[in-house]
Amino acid sequence: MFYEIRVEWDAEACVWYVEDSNVPGLVGEAATLEAMMALLQVRVPEMLEENGCPREDDIPLRLLTTAHLGQMRHAA
Repeated sequence: MFYEIRVEWDAEACVWYVEDSNVPGLVGEAATLEAMMALLQVRVPEMLEENGCPREDDIPLRLLTTAHLGQMRHAA
């Protein structure tokens, strides 16, 4: 089983944010994709533990995003 997280770009706020996820209670935003990855490394295990799911270092994640190249250039 994968935990699937969809991350989207908010052009007005200039942040990446968690649009949807099957990780219970997961929310977050970050200025860069790298910062989003760092946030997820902390928040995913926390949310799984809070919801009684096994907390492991080997949590399988599937990250999905939709962005235009221009958005990605401006977000870097």
